Amino acid sequence: MAEKEKNYMPQSSAGLMRYAEADEKIKMKPNHVVAISVIFAGVVLVLKFFA
Repeated sequence: MAEKEKNYMPQSSAGLMRYAEADEKIKMKPNHVVAISVIFAGVVLVLKFFA
């Protein structure tokens, strides 16, 4: 399939960014997200009981 040509309309205000087409995306595995959540919950519980 041929790629569609991107046609940009004139922007109505300065500084607008097309977030849907931004190349900088954070990619994380689902396992890492779960691990970070568990660690964060553990830190919160420790601070709740000892602080």
